[in-house]
Amino acid sequence: MLYSSTATPTGWRRLLPALLAATLSTPVAAGTATDGLKLPNLGDASTSMFSGEFEHQIGRIWLRSFRSQVHTIDDPLLYEYLNNLIYQLATHSQLQDRRLELVIVDNPTINAFAVPGGVIGVHNGLLLYAQSEDELATVLAHELAHLSQRHFSRGVEYQQNQMPINLAALLAGLVVMATAGGEAGMAAINASQALAQNNALRFSRQNEQEADRIGMQTLVDAGMDPYAAPAMFERMLQSSRYTSAERIPEFLRSHPLSENRVADTQNRARQYPRQIHPDNLEFQLMRARVVNQLSNTPEEAVQYFRGALQGSPRSPQAARYGLVLALIDAGRADEAALELDSIWSGDPDRLEYIIAGSEIDLQSGNPQKAVDALRQQLALNPGNHPLTMQYARALTRNQQPHIAEEVLVEQSKLRPNDPGLWYELAEVQGLSGNIIGLHQARAEYFILNGYLDQAQQQLEYAQKLVKNDYPTSARINQRLADVAKMREEMERL
Repeated sequence: MLYSSTATPTGWRRLLPALLAATLSTPVAAGTATDGLKLPNLGDASTSMFSGEFEHQIGRIWLRSFRSQVHTIDDPLLYEYLNNLIYQLATHSQLQDRRLELVIVDNPTINAFAVPGGVIGVHNGLLLYAQSEDELATVLAHELAHLSQRHFSRGVEYQQNQMPINLAALLAGLVVMATAGGEAGMAAINASQALAQNNALRFSRQNEQEADRIGMQTLVDAGMDPYAAPAMFERMLQSSRYTSAERIPEFLRSHPLSENRVADTQNRARQYPRQIHPDNLEFQLMRARVVNQLSNTPEEAVQYFRGALQGSPRSPQAARYGLVLALIDAGRADEAALELDSIWSGDPDRLEYIIAGSEIDLQSGNPQKAVDALRQQLALNPGNHPLTMQYARALTRNQQPHIAEEVLVEQSKLRPNDPGLWYELAEVQGLSGNIIGLHQARAEYFILNGYLDQAQQQLEYAQKLVKNDYPTSARINQRLADVAKMREEMERL
């Protein structure tokens, strides 16, 4: 798990000890959980203290709680890009269980993390530091290696063998170090456990070395440049020097970004042929989206991209696209349309430009034009998530919420774990007059974000409105039972 120059949000830090305590207590407290546990087998990634199914369960519980603590990004285009890149890498990795789930955190720092059970987290700020798709892939491949090698379960097993007393506190510190950096992690570890700390940190560094090695192999097998890894690590090292007031001694870091680690990665890269690729435009377009997301105001982003275009940007098309997005956000649709035309004419089928064009149409008061264009694109790309979400938005703006509802209901069957989709569906159902559906959609949104009390409340509202619709009543009752079960699981944590 790679180094971040800032600590995790306070809520997340509070959650980690509970999560780790659960991994120790649940097999004892809940008889059903013990059925899935495997016997310890240290050092073998294929077997570990916890079964893959148990890790998957823990990961989903963690993700619901995590979403309730931090600001995440709902950007279908960015999500689709990152998700596709992760799966591209996963097919060339050693990961057996590929039930992966991505969460994008609205945070300008360099960070990515892997959580047991296939959860991959990415700070959108990571894209500002990576200069190429291969550099971004370096970080993602590293995190996939943590998952494939079952480092969490193996770390728990190792520490339990070393010192079962106060194990939960020790593990909490280790996981915080793996996601937030050394200072936060060391604060979470009892100072009296000096020997256990030293052993644990060595074990964690071994995990990092293993993730570096296996991650690079994944990168190479996926056809990407192995030299992107030392380049990215060097950039992260330089960032940590400039953003941290006090440099933490290397031996106290669970994943030190040091000259030694960069050198090791350079030596490893020399074992493979260099891969020279043309600059990936989609990656650069996503970077432009992130610049807009992280700008303080739309006008600030406008000035940034205008300045970039006056110089020699790495990708003039991406800089122009970023300017288009900033102008749209600033409410300057006419200017945005002129800028978009200059790049769209040369690449008429690019999804990012099509969606930007529809957004300009909506802002210019031409929702029917947006609906027609998006419907045509969806006929060519059925089920495409960014197109579908924009299409539903355009239908709603065109006073067609009933059709938008049908579109989103179908999409929810393909993307049942997307909080943004359920939020939009609830809004649309409110406009279409489907109040029972509104409460059900809100409940799904609250479930995915860890607000179980609010989810139960919404389901109870829906149940009161159901009369003789027995199938709907049965579905609501089942979901209420699911929420009760989720609450029990979280309370055990």
